[in-house]
This record gives sequence, C-alpha cells and structure tokens, in this order.
Amino acid sequence: MVYKFRVILDAEEDVFRDIAIMEDATLEDFHNAIVNAFGFDGMEIASFYTCDADWTQDEEISLFDTGDIPGEQKIMSDYVLSDLLNRENTKLIYVYDFLNMWTFFVELAAIEEIEEGERYPHLLFTHGELPVDAPEKDFAEGSMKDDIYGDFEDDFDEEDLDMLDGGENFEDFGFEENWN
Repeated sequence: MVYKFRVILDAEEDVFRDIAIMEDATLEDFHNAIVNAFGFDGMEIASFYTCDADWTQDEEISLFDTGDIPGEQKIMSDYVLSDLLNRENTKLIYVYDFLNMWTFFVELAAIEEIEEGERYPHLLFTHGELPVDAPEKDFAEGSMKDDIYGDFEDDFDEEDLDMLDGGENFEDFGFEENWN
C-alpha cells in the first residue's frame, strides 16, 4: 500500500507538500522525502513526534541516537510508517533544524494501492513557497510557554534558590565542603 501525506509548514501562509511513500518505508525515508520536497539541504538534525488528534505532542523519534546508552533509544530508521500510522492514528509533528525550528504538521490523508510504474517516494503536489527564515514561534502568555512552566512562576520563591542563606553550611547537606 501507499501512504499519501500532506506536510504543512506551521506558518500563517499556506505552505504544504503532498507526498506519496510506501507503507513499509521507515521514518528516516520519510524524513528524507520531506527534506527533498521542501528543498532543505538535509544537513540539520530532525525529529518526528507522535501526537494525538489535537496535535498534542507525545514521544520524540529522533534522526540519531541521543541517549546516554548507545542503542537504547529507537531512532527514525527503527520505525516503519505502517507501525505508527493507520486510519485511526494519522498525525505526526516534524521538526527540522532545531536552531531555526522549522515545524510541520504531517497528516496521513489516504492509504491507496500502488500505482504501476510509479516510483516512491513521490512528490504529488506542492503549494506555496518556503520562506527564507523559519516562522517565529509565539511563546507568550496563553501559548506553549504556559504549558511548559505551568504554575511554577506563581509558586516561585527566591529563597528556594539560595541554599546557603540562613546559616546553612555544606555539612547540613551530608557532605563536607572540601569533599574532593
């Protein structure tokens, strides 16, 4: 079977690409198809994120193993598209270049039969031009900032930061000042 995706840049202007790719392709194959479809050079790190129907980000699937123990973390090449996506689970978030944060909403639009003579992955449709710079993200009140910090700012007490104030010393913490 062939998976047909719409990959939409998170921006005010409509910029998207429709990509057809085999269901047994890996996320790394799909990453490469997205990079080519949008004209990136492919030299930056990227990750997919699983998400729910409301685009709430969940598990990160990175291009490279960034864990403390080599081989412990599964990466894009370990995931086949059909293992993650189906008619019920149709959405992923894709981030390319973590310095610029090119963010895309990826949605499985159709699952169809293989077209004889067609090569996959295949760029089906393109709309809009990629801007020169990645769209800026709004981390202001009422946005992602609140999700990250929650109520922390309301409960913040500067005395919590200075652990040596109030006559405390290192012995109170179970180790000596000259411990090394």
